[in-house]
Amino acid sequence: MHATVPLTLETWQSFYVIVGSTAGALIGLQFVVLTLITEAGMLRGSSEALSAFASPNIVHFCAALLVSAIFSTPWGGAGAPGVAVALAGVSGFIYSVAVLRRALRQRDYKPVLEDWTWHGALPMIAYVALVFAGIQLARGSARPLFIIGGAALLLVFIGIHNAWDTVTYVMLERARERAAKVAAKAAGERRPVPVSAPIAEKVIAPSQPPAPNP
Repeated sequence: MHATVPLTLETWQSFYVIVGSTAGALIGLQFVVLTLITEAGMLRGSSEALSAFASPNIVHFCAALLVSAIFSTPWGGAGAPGVAVALAGVSGFIYSVAVLRRALRQRDYKPVLEDWTWHGALPMIAYVALVFAGIQLARGSARPLFIIGGAALLLVFIGIHNAWDTVTYVMLERARERAAKVAAKAAGERRPVPVSAPIAEKVIAPSQPPAPNP
């Protein structure tokens, strides 16, 4: 018979190394992508729209990185990390509510069901799961470690999806603008140049023979 590995914080070290390193790398990549988009003149919209659809990606990655850092710390027990994770979940949930309000106030983009799911519902579920599992962990139960790990991984997936969605939306909008400019330019070139009236009369009127001398 194989010995059962106890569900302790040490058994999750490799998992949180993967999640934390991934979240940290994606945070740096987000700064690079936003910088390139801004330099190319493709970043448009009000601060409300950016705060609702761009900034939360960094926060979700930071939350996953924070949870990974909490569980990579050599705690003496499970109570302190449970409380820390619960507090992180409460902060994230409050922030998600603020993001939802910004998404409702902004007028630059009309969200669809997919946007409400990935930008509103799923982050709230992940942060509520962190609160619940953190409280249970602080009470001495080790089973919520699976919930915390799943919530941290969900936050990474949410950030990846939303970041990719933002980049593709900006690129498609830029492509539509370029296509519209090309079409307008082509239509302007095909439009006939108007001829002034005196020139038109000179061109259209038939030539008259000179009058005979008396």
